[in-house]
Amino acid sequence: CHLGGIQEQVTDYTLYINGQNASPGSWPWQVSLQKYGMHSCGGSLISRNWVLTAAHCVDQIWPIFVLKISSIIVHPKYKRSTNDNDIALLRLSSPVKFTKNIRPVCLAASGSQFNNGTPSWVTGWGNVAQGVPLRPPKILQEVKVPVIGNRQCNCFYRGITDNMICSGVLSGGKDSCQGDSGGPMVSKQSSRWIQSGVVSFGDGCARPRKPGVYTRVSRYQSWINSNIRDNKPGFVQFTSSGVDPDKNFSCRRSPFLPK
Repeated sequence: CHLGGIQEQVTDYTLYINGQNASPGSWPWQVSLQKYGMHSCGGSLISRNWVLTAAHCVDQIWPIFVLKISSIIVHPKYKRSTNDNDIALLRLSSPVKFTKNIRPVCLAASGSQFNNGTPSWVTGWGNVAQGVPLRPPKILQEVKVPVIGNRQCNCFYRGITDNMICSGVLSGGKDSCQGDSGGPMVSKQSSRWIQSGVVSFGDGCARPRKPGVYTRVSRYQSWINSNIRDNKPGFVQFTSSGVDPDKNFSCRRSPFLPK
């Protein structure tokens, strides 16, 4: 899986809403899922024949897939009502030819640990504000956001499960948005970019105390491998250093919650 990605000197962008253009080839695994030629969801290339995305993007029939996708595998325990297990695999009708600008992403292996505050990047062609689509030429957007631990995230959304991972800025301003669903959230470890999450849901875009919620990729290594027999994706263990401050987090002590 891929060793490249953006360089560390890239600055932190203030907003994904009104965001920053990504450099060509900086995220070579990014996929656009389209209906009738229009972008609808994101995805990530994980091998020559497979794309990872969100279940809610593909749990209904997409006619355009007949031409380019040979099969769709939605997680059998996906629940639209709770967003749990919001993950799906798409098998391409023909293998992708890898180039400098087309490469698969590494996936977080089972047991990977992403501590509260872990730097992460999210990419996509989604809305640049609530209800405002990205304008032509529709260049891929990117934003750097920290992981928000599940205990803290559960203070803002009830029902955050171990199958989910959150990220964002609690004061607002950085987030994914509509149209980014299914796309990747990645973190860098040494020289490798590792996908930790799949864009799943949120409450609006970049709102205070409403971080983005993602499907936690590391929870699905066995399921992914059981469905991909050849050209399996690369799984890499991600381990944050130090003690995770989220383990002792209390909603009552959070400055971002009403007293």
